[in-house]
Amino acid sequence: MVPRLTRRHFMLGGTVLLLCGCATTPITGRSQLMLISEAQETALGAQAYREVLQEEPVTRDPRYTEPVQRIVRRLEGAAHRPDLRWEVSVIKEDKTVNAFALPGGKIGVYTGIFPIAQTEAGLAIIMGHELGHVIARHGAERMSQQLGAQLLGTALAVGFQASPYANTIMAAYGLGAQVGVLLPYSRLQESEADRIGLVLAAKAGYDAQAGIGVWQRMAKLSGRRPPAFLSTHPTPESRIEDIKNFLPQAMAQFSPQGDDGDTPLPAV
Repeated sequence: MVPRLTRRHFMLGGTVLLLCGCATTPITGRSQLMLISEAQETALGAQAYREVLQEEPVTRDPRYTEPVQRIVRRLEGAAHRPDLRWEVSVIKEDKTVNAFALPGGKIGVYTGIFPIAQTEAGLAIIMGHELGHVIARHGAERMSQQLGAQLLGTALAVGFQASPYANTIMAAYGLGAQVGVLLPYSRLQESEADRIGLVLAAKAGYDAQAGIGVWQRMAKLSGRRPPAFLSTHPTPESRIEDIKNFLPQAMAQFSPQGDDGDTPLPAV
């Protein structure tokens, strides 16, 4: 039997930790639980980036690298995060429809995303979304939420260890935390990255309205999907509607730079 004082101190300490770990996202101003330092997430991002580049066919073909690097430079300027060491690699994998940005500013773009993006503006929308995850520190936020859930789960286990219903309570807690907290926050982060990405693209001088076509084409790739409440991403339909709603904010911050991104991307 755990002494009452120890249990109380444990739960109080957990509550204080959760209350102190606060941050705010740029552009949207949403409050976040943040228990992971920027140094920690940057180190994890750099390690993951090295591992990806060791396994994937990175290309230096200027047909692919030059438009990507041009887009990244403009998005970097819009993000106003000189503290991040932005680095981009193009991966020659035509069947992989993907792009990513890791904590610390490490970016990967697969050539398989080019047909979905179609133009430099389209690719700027996709990459702006990925940069949005970085500057909003979504990776660190997810880790913080998992740590918080584990902390509260441990507190419950301590509090109910003598109960004959302990296993049922913990199972219900695990399911509730996943479906009621972690998955909804994952969908929220994806939508937030869409919003931030549109604003970054517009600030970088790209036509943010290209985002509608990008996500419409992306939606056509979606195969069988889980129910919305079990998904890590918003449904394509709700995502496109949200993007339409985000466009006025993005276009209000449009900063012309002589090229709105209608240049077609190279064929793959």
